[in-house]
Amino acid sequence: MNELRVRLLDPLAKLPRRSTSGSAGYDLSARLERDVLIAPGETTSVGCGFALALEKGYAAFIYARSGLGIMCGVTPANCVGVVDSDYRGEVIVGLRNASSQPFMVRDGDRIAQMVIAGYETPELVLCDDLDKTQRGAGGFGSSGLR
Repeated sequence: MNELRVRLLDPLAKLPRRSTSGSAGYDLSARLERDVLIAPGETTSVGCGFALALEKGYAAFIYARSGLGIMCGVTPANCVGVVDSDYRGEVIVGLRNASSQPFMVRDGDRIAQMVIAGYETPELVLCDDLDKTQRGAGGFGSSGLR
């Protein structure tokens, strides 16, 4: 996909933008009429003021901005948000404050990042057995720490 159509739903909304030429993600900015205070342990939804027209076979994945998550404890509430190719509504980010301090979100603040990626939707085939592997059904921690 060489182009992504974006519709601003509010004249004051900011177009998503990449911070550097090497950035995989587009920073998403809050579009708010008034500041929003997220108390410790609370979650709130923050609109970004734009909608997308993703091509079939692509999705937008909404991730935390590393600085916001690490320094402030504020991350997307659902870990990773997914914007499907057939969704045309406003991009909204659920933000969770996992810190012990209140966090203020102001209009224009960069609150998350959006990565566009292709995906496949293979036909699921029900079977009785799966191929054997060396790992087998070993789950969490089964491959070791080092």
